Amino acid sequence: MKKLKLVTALLLACFLCTSFHPAQIYDSPYYIVIHKTRYELKVFDRKGWLVTYPVVFGSNDMRDKLYEGDRKTPEGNFAIVSKRVHSKWDRMMMLDYPTPSSYEKFNARKNAGIVPASAKIGGGIGIHGTWPHEDFQIDRFRNWTDGCISMRNRDVEELYRMVPVGTKVFIRLN
Repeated sequence: MKKLKLVTALLLACFLCTSFHPAQIYDSPYYIVIHKTRYELKVFDRKGWLVTYPVVFGSNDMRDKLYEGDRKTPEGNFAIVSKRVHSKWDRMMMLDYPTPSSYEKFNARKNAGIVPASAKIGGGIGIHGTWPHEDFQIDRFRNWTDGCISMRNRDVEELYRMVPVGTKVFIRLN
């Protein structure tokens, strides 16, 4: 019975994580590079750099996300998979974390004993604003999220209007 529940849960997770949108929807003229140690998000188009925004992250430990609950921001290559107005954080642009590469890193770290055997990879990583009237968190470079990238509300609104779903996002330490 436990095996059946596990298989059902895995199939449901695969179905929910599968995109049924045509590939051309994801052909964005923009891409985003996030430098964690510089606290910046840069937007580029096919001609080059467009704009830089200040951002903050989860934990003050800027290393790569290891597992669910560590509050670290993952590093790697991602894409914006959905956008919506958010009741708490103004705008939310969800990333496709965890990717197959994220799972590879997670499993290798688990096998090496770096990640606890009972740990889960986590999810729900995105780019979003702040609580109302709390843009000062960004100005003071206070990391406060559970692993997401947070921007000033006026900046996240501008980015939200600028980039479509499918925009590539590269998160780097440096």
